[in-house]
Amino acid sequence: MASPPIMRTIADLRSAVALWRRAEESVGLVPTMGALHDGHLSLVKRARQQCRRAVVSIFVNPTQFGPNEDFQLYPRDLDGDAAKLATVGADAIFAPQVAEMYPEGAVTAVTVSGLTEGLCGPFRPGHFQGVATIVTKLLLQCLPDAGFFGEKDYQQLQVIRQLARDLDIPVRIEGVPTFRESDGLALSSRNAYLTPAERAIAPTLHRVLRQAAADMEAGGTASATTDRGKRELFGAGFSRLDYLDVVDAVTLKKIERLERPARVAAAAWLGKTRLIDNLPVAF
Repeated sequence: MASPPIMRTIADLRSAVALWRRAEESVGLVPTMGALHDGHLSLVKRARQQCRRAVVSIFVNPTQFGPNEDFQLYPRDLDGDAAKLATVGADAIFAPQVAEMYPEGAVTAVTVSGLTEGLCGPFRPGHFQGVATIVTKLLLQCLPDAGFFGEKDYQQLQVIRQLARDLDIPVRIEGVPTFRESDGLALSSRNAYLTPAERAIAPTLHRVLRQAAADMEAGGTASATTDRGKRELFGAGFSRLDYLDVVDAVTLKKIERLERPARVAAAAWLGKTRLIDNLPVAF
């Protein structure tokens, strides 16, 4: 199967979308940073289920990386990504250079308040501003019918939903369930950084979240539930824990008891690798 065409400029992307629009074809957009895995491919499959055409953007966005994060080391494999996208029927790849997305003199940024103050926000200063800015640009450059985002990055998903509402961007934002390995580990491009010993420990994060969700649904308190989870994570060999919180599913504010749909979320370190995951807590 032939690889989808790769577009490097916003003008080329808009031209392709305009042709599809003239044919009255719906368009889905899957924003990624490349290094694609089955989780990304599940987003493309969902886009193809809901839309006639699927565009996948591949852009390692410098503005969402902090000064001590892995922008230079982040895996890049456009040819490999294109081959994978051919297997799931992607219609086009938008892979711009940094100068195309951030031309000289660009000074505007998008900031979403409230939703970014907890969870990953304090640990990754500037990250969500970078995410919000690049996703806003991609949505406006492509103007798809729908944008598809994984629930593994649940805070990011809520931020994107908020900015689309607030800025009147006429795009439906679709969340897609987290794609997992058979042992529960959420797929992530950064899983490649794990040593074999760390990879064996990593599924503990999902088990802790699953137990925490069950405890909350059974009437437990967030403080007792998260204290127990933290002990288990450190006991398993996690080296650092940024957070393990139970939050409102919409506002992302911490809750103590289950009074509405919630989410249990964590960011934990195994050696040099930061893993994030979350699960719904049914009310």
